[in-house]
Amino acid sequence: METESPEKGRYKLYEQLELQEFQEKFVIKSLQSPFHGFAIDRHDGNIQPLDDGDTWAANPFKVSTIYGVVGTIKLLAGTYIIVITSRKEVGNFLGFPVYKVMSMKFLSCNEALKQSTSQEKRDEAYFMTLLKTVESTPGLYYSYETDTTLNLQRRWKLAEGWMAKPTWKQADPRFVWNKNLLDELIEHKLKESPATLTLVSRRCTRRLGTRMWRRGANLEGDVANFIETEQLVEINGLISSFLQIRGSIPLLWEQIVDLSYKPRLRVINHEQTSEVVERHFHDLIQRYGETIAIDLTDKQGDEGELSAAFASEMEKLPDVRYISFDFHHICGSSNFDNLQLLYDQISEEFEKQGYFLVDAEGYILEEQKGIIRSNCIDCLDRTNVTQSYLAQKSLNLQLQRIGVLNSSECISMFAEEYAKFRAMWAEQGDEISLEYAGTYALKGDLVRQDAVHLFQMDAMDLISGRYHINRHGPSPFQLNGFETLSYLPVASALVVGGLTLTSLTFQQVGRNAQQFVSSVVWAGVAAGVMALVKANGRQFCSRPRLCGLL
Repeated sequence: METESPEKGRYKLYEQLELQEFQEKFVIKSLQSPFHGFAIDRHDGNIQPLDDGDTWAANPFKVSTIYGVVGTIKLLAGTYIIVITSRKEVGNFLGFPVYKVMSMKFLSCNEALKQSTSQEKRDEAYFMTLLKTVESTPGLYYSYETDTTLNLQRRWKLAEGWMAKPTWKQADPRFVWNKNLLDELIEHKLKESPATLTLVSRRCTRRLGTRMWRRGANLEGDVANFIETEQLVEINGLISSFLQIRGSIPLLWEQIVDLSYKPRLRVINHEQTSEVVERHFHDLIQRYGETIAIDLTDKQGDEGELSAAFASEMEKLPDVRYISFDFHHICGSSNFDNLQLLYDQISEEFEKQGYFLVDAEGYILEEQKGIIRSNCIDCLDRTNVTQSYLAQKSLNLQLQRIGVLNSSECISMFAEEYAKFRAMWAEQGDEISLEYAGTYALKGDLVRQDAVHLFQMDAMDLISGRYHINRHGPSPFQLNGFETLSYLPVASALVVGGLTLTSLTFQQVGRNAQQFVSSVVWAGVAAGVMALVKANGRQFCSRPRLCGLL
């Protein structure tokens, strides 16, 4: 909820709101401005703004404080409004506080559920479970006083009239995590001088999903785990910004979870593959300028095949420089200084791309003219190490340009500051990994994470609007055929049972020849069951139910 600030002519979000509950309506209004707010009918979800004449809004049976309205969503039975019930200040962006959503409440504004079928009621309950999963999803941040979706360069180049618009009109829709939920509401010097270093990573909503279940690109050229990372430096009245991006390899490919530790990668042959790659990089060039694509994948095995396919498509794009850098082979597990070999290949273009710099009076001194796009398979560990290395190079150039460091100095010479820099990038990498992979450690137990990931996938597809609820269509939660056995415990029981019977009969094999034959038979049955489970590993693993993988 926003209001125009009369002293500045700008819009500001209210930090605290009052939620009043009546038999017929929910009322949400500002504590500072009692007539700024809206009412939503509890029977049909109809929203009406408040005005001075709303004398009925008295004597609610419950009053509570909330810290924001996430938006509304329509499920089978009608409308729900989602509000923030607790928050935590986690940092600041350009001097303005940034909060993390700690808890939310889902207010039911419908009565259609009473007339719903039993299956619809079960489906509604499952949809609500998915919504409540969002409450514990990492990465839900917001600010009342500034727009965190805009990088500094774009923000500074926007016209004054644009910046005077409401926050939802300024925002870059790619990075608004609750954009789909807002539609209905929208309609109606370093050694001596103190410096502030801020990292902001913006996760694109166009191809949301978790690792394994959402890989590569869709036909529009949007890729999984696409993140714009901005490193901001504020010192002596100057502000500088350096942008990088990461994203899954923009081909059509998959890595479906099965019962193996590391599921196989598979490139999907499609007649539009070249167009998909072209669309992806055309969008990047339009938004960021000259683009350098750094591929950090292995050159052997499945990764090698995927990397080769990527390289082949990149040969068709003369406007984008593609660099294949075998991170594991060159850097091993900890020889990250070898990234200098990569930097030597791009240093000239990298320094020409530059960074954005503005002085205390608002004059633009430097502009970033291009972008580095990095990827490995998951766009997590290898990508984060590489991006932090390049960010360090850029930070040195910025501090030298400002005059904090001389031309022979670099941030790594100052142990305390360098440790903070590295810790910040490491924590940011953990956060991104937690959102995409569900764990801080990249090489976690993939089967153990499977159920968590698919649940998050369904929740993301629901809240982002990618899945459209159809009350008259079949239930997405009813499984048919062999897929009714799509649960890991079934596979485990079959294998363990077969092995147990084989073991028991072999223990008795010395008694007579019949026992020997029985043992052979059970051994064959156990081997057959294991072969069946292995061959149908995908079917024995749970999978997202709401949307397809592309």
